Amino acid sequence: MRHKFLGTGDAGYHPLRKIQTVISGLRYAVLYDWSVTYKLILSVVVLAVAFGARAWVDFLLILVVTAFVLVAEIFNSAIEALCDFVETRHNEKIKIIKDIAAAGVGIAIFAWFIVLGVELGRLLELVLP
Repeated sequence: MRHKFLGTGDAGYHPLRKIQTVISGLRYAVLYDWSVTYKLILSVVVLAVAFGARAWVDFLLILVVTAFVLVAEIFNSAIEALCDFVETRHNEKIKIIKDIAAAGVGIAIFAWFIVLGVELGRLLELVLP
């Protein structure tokens, strides 16, 4: 696909190719990054309970925070991989970059845990009277 700012690549927009790239990246992240995998599995379980209880606002909130934490994890993995590609030896500046990326993930995980915990508690009250 042609890069509109750099003027490189092939001309033409291919939405199916973009979707294929997204699916490929997500598949790679789920298969090779345990931090993405367990968050996705746990969220799907809680989402199933919310869907079964017909708690649509809860379902949507869980879906949004799950997407938020997965995006943070995937960006963190990409930043770490890029840093390791650029500098294979220990470098204090690379360490700081990785630590900042991990801090972003930590904030996302904190919000995810709070929402998942509160929503799971509320959903269990609905399902188990």
